[in-house]
Amino acid sequence: MLKIGLLSDTHGFLDPSIYKYFNECDEIWHAGDLGTIEVFDELSKFKPVRAVFGNIDGHIIRSAMPENLYFEIEGLKVFITHIGGYPGRYNQVVKEFLKSNDTGLFICGHSHILKVMFDQTFKLLHINPGAAGNHGFHQVKTLIRFEINNGKPQNLEVIEMGKRG
Repeated sequence: MLKIGLLSDTHGFLDPSIYKYFNECDEIWHAGDLGTIEVFDELSKFKPVRAVFGNIDGHIIRSAMPENLYFEIEGLKVFITHIGGYPGRYNQVVKEFLKSNDTGLFICGHSHILKVMFDQTFKLLHINPGAAGNHGFHQVKTLIRFEINNGKPQNLEVIEMGKRG
């Protein structure tokens, strides 16, 4: 079993409470719009990090991490990108990828809107963790914690870190 801390859209700001909420996590996954490479560096000092770049990320971040991640962990096939949409409204690139690749968990960010939905068409769990930073229209900073056990995401928790600054 692995414990995962999931966030997105930090836009250069790391709320100090992230360390408390992700203390027992084995890995941190960031679904793009880090804002600065320092966000990645600080998280990487704390836990192993898997991250994709987002639309606001500049050349330094884009040269350090991919646009898309597809991997298998604990028997679960995971696809992470920044701009992806949601079930029934995926962008064309994501839709074609999901048609061609067995995926159990699809994660994206970008919208700053927290969503957790099961996709009946592709038989996968879709997660957008909302936004963990201070920039954007969201009112509350959010994170997600979950476990991967025998190829399945379980025990998902939504964490609200308070109003954005």
